[in-house]
Amino acid sequence: MNDLIGRVLSFEKAVFPDQSALYAKLAQHGQSPKALMISCADSRVVPEHIMQAEPGDLFVCRNAGNIVPPSSSQMGGVSSTVEYAVSALGVRDIIICGHSDCGAMKALMNPEMLNGMPNVAAWLRHSHAAECVVRQGYPELTNEEGVRAAALENVVVQLQHLRTHPSVAAGIARGEISLHGWFFDIGAGAMYALDGATGRFAQIQADEPLPVAHAAQRHRASDVEYLEAAE
Repeated sequence: MNDLIGRVLSFEKAVFPDQSALYAKLAQHGQSPKALMISCADSRVVPEHIMQAEPGDLFVCRNAGNIVPPSSSQMGGVSSTVEYAVSALGVRDIIICGHSDCGAMKALMNPEMLNGMPNVAAWLRHSHAAECVVRQGYPELTNEEGVRAAALENVVVQLQHLRTHPSVAAGIARGEISLHGWFFDIGAGAMYALDGATGRFAQIQADEPLPVAHAAQRHRASDVEYLEAAE
C-alpha cells in the first residue's frame, strides 16, 4: 500500500502539472467520453493503459468476467452505467472486452473453484450460456483451451445481453450505436475483435478495417412507413 501511496504523490507532483490544462477543461466542461468499455476487473487488464487513453476518453465499467446482466434480470451498477453512458453522455460505441487466463472463466468451467464464494457463483450464472456453448460445441478441447473458448464465447453472450437494455436497443434502432466485442491476449499483448459478419474474432491490424460486432445502422423491424404531417 505504501508503494501505491507513493504513486499518488508522484502523480500530484510529476504528472498532474503537465496535464493541468486538460484536467481544468474536464472540471469546467464535464466529460464527453468516446466510448463505454465494459471489461474484466482483472488487475492485468487496464482499459486506459491498453487504449492509451487520456482522462475523459473512456467511460469504463469493470467487473468479474466482463458481464452485462440482461436488463430485466438485475438492476445494479452495470445496468446503471450502461444507461447513463448512452442516455446522459451520448456514447455511440460500446466495447465488451474479455481476456486470456480469465479467473472468472476458469471458475465457470471448473465449478469446484466456486466453493465458499456464493456471490461469485450467482454472478457467473449470467455466463451460463457461454459454458453450455463450450461444453457442447467444443467437446475436444482441453481444460485450458476450454477456458479460452469460454472467454471468447462469453463476449458474444454479453453482447446479446447488452442489446436487451432499452437505451441500447433504442440507440441501435436509431442507427446511433455500434457494439464491439474484444478479446485481449495478455501474454501476446494482442487485441482481437469480433466480426459480426463472420462470427469470428480476428486480430486488430493497423492496415485492416476494424472488425465490428454490430455496426451502427438504422434498424427497424416494422416495414410500415410513417407519413409526416403536412405543413
